[in-house]
Amino acid sequence: MTATHVSTFAEIMAHLHGDKDRLEAWMSNVDADNLPHLHSFTTGLRRDLQAVINGLTTRFNSGPVEGNINKIKYLKRQMFGRANFDLLRKRVLLA
Repeated sequence: MTATHVSTFAEIMAHLHGDKDRLEAWMSNVDADNLPHLHSFTTGLRRDLQAVINGLTTRFNSGPVEGNINKIKYLKRQMFGRANFDLLRKRVLLA
């Protein structure tokens, strides 16, 4: 049951099929079952439903930006306490 709900949501995410009717139907199906963890997930989705719908229907996202930020934070953690901003800048530009 849980695997079915999760795979259905994964399909909605992967193929950008997050229109309001389909998403509401999925959340209603989840709420009909006794799955407390998925209930809390759907409650969180309902808090900002319009943003979730936009994220699940448009191809625009901040993934590339988040990837760059993650890479910079990784480099910064590697150098913690060893150098100043100039060396971090050089490592980021070379990466």
